[in-house]
Amino acid sequence: METLSAKIDTRLYRTEITSASGNIVIADEPQEAGGKNLGFSPSELLASALASCTLITLRMYINRKQWNVSEIDIKVDLEKDSEQNISLFTRKIEITGEIDESQRQKLHIIADKCPIHKTLTNTINIQTTII
Repeated sequence: METLSAKIDTRLYRTEITSASGNIVIADEPQEAGGKNLGFSPSELLASALASCTLITLRMYINRKQWNVSEIDIKVDLEKDSEQNISLFTRKIEITGEIDESQRQKLHIIADKCPIHKTLTNTINIQTTII
């Protein structure tokens, strides 16, 4: 179970998110949405979770296989269609190194196995309690 806490500044949207291990991330809304743009927007945090999890999963696999890959870059776009209630993540992965087509295909499969990808593509339930 992953646990974190979040606190919002009075009259502002700036939110400080603290993990159980003490790491801190700042979230905020962009200025056009009434925020001060002091941190990642909630949508950016969601997309960054997919990007970072994908990168870490790929790097772990590449290291285990001892493939000659010097760099992995990823770009994630998140589009929301509120009318159809659909969200689309577009993930583009660039791999720098000496890999052949079969290795490239295997990395595509591994990218889809990252835990955040699995979470986002399976049923999600949210339980809320107001205290």
